[in-house]
Amino acid sequence: MAESPTILVIGPRWVGDMVMAQCLFSALKQLHPNAAIDVLAPAWAAPLVKRMPEIRQQIDFPLKPGALEFTHRRRFGRLLRGRYDMAYILPGSWKSALIPFFARIPRRVGHLREMRYGLLTDIVPLPDAVKRRTAQAYFSLARGGSFRAPHLSVDAGNQAALLDRFGLARQKFAALMPGAEFGPAKRWPSESYAGLAREFMDKGLKVALFGSKNDRDVTAEIAALAPGVVDLAGQTRLEDAIDLIAAARLAVSNDSGLMHVAAGVGTPIVAVYGSTSPENTPPLAERRELVWLHLSCSPCHQKLCPLGHLNCLKTLEVGQVLAAAERLLEVPAAA
Repeated sequence: MAESPTILVIGPRWVGDMVMAQCLFSALKQLHPNAAIDVLAPAWAAPLVKRMPEIRQQIDFPLKPGALEFTHRRRFGRLLRGRYDMAYILPGSWKSALIPFFARIPRRVGHLREMRYGLLTDIVPLPDAVKRRTAQAYFSLARGGSFRAPHLSVDAGNQAALLDRFGLARQKFAALMPGAEFGPAKRWPSESYAGLAREFMDKGLKVALFGSKNDRDVTAEIAALAPGVVDLAGQTRLEDAIDLIAAARLAVSNDSGLMHVAAGVGTPIVAVYGSTSPENTPPLAERRELVWLHLSCSPCHQKLCPLGHLNCLKTLEVGQVLAAAERLLEVPAAA
């Protein structure tokens, strides 16, 4: 293996998974300090990847999510021939291993998953206990190095401009992330978030709502029930959300991509779980509170509640989440 290998990583397609992928990037840099690591990922990931010092560049993934597009993958792989010594394939699908195969990258590392014999040269065992533990599963592909939690860099200049633009002050507001791209079974109800927001504002803490344009209906409901909140859903780029969440006194989130962003920038985080388990994908933060009711039907890992009641989230009271937040607020704010 060259002293300065060039490495291509086939990245995941979810924000949270991309944050957790930094556990692998960090390990690879420990093993190969002079390596050049590129990430093949959707265009949306570029601002996130730029906050990871281990990565040289992000290469836009040219295909639609879920599409096979065999011919396009073959053509794209051929364009990459001769550029990389190693490839790490993070998604578990058969098609995700095609581009490194067609690029003729000598070492192609991944978990077996969808019977990828021949497409991979190095198959790394994936014990059942690790299959849903995304950060640990990604890290295991390195087969060495020490496990390090994600750490995203922050643009102080952009952060200051955004705080001024939205009337927020550093360490004087709570960031609430009430959305979840995966589905409703991950979302604590809007009225619960609104109740929590009112509690925070009664304590003199401003509240800002974060999310994509797809979360606007949810954040609008919360804003109507909790007048005074700052609704930023759909108003910020991903890099803006990173910088603003880094300035928050604390964050409260469903199991979502922005939960992992908050952990990655070191913001204390209260993570609310319903259909998923904090044992599998917890925020990798030093200061965190995990709130989960441990119902017999949870985790089901479904987008919609298969029993039709969503008790894992609907019966989670505001007071329980508030108590978790207050434990984090007891520690004096950073300067």
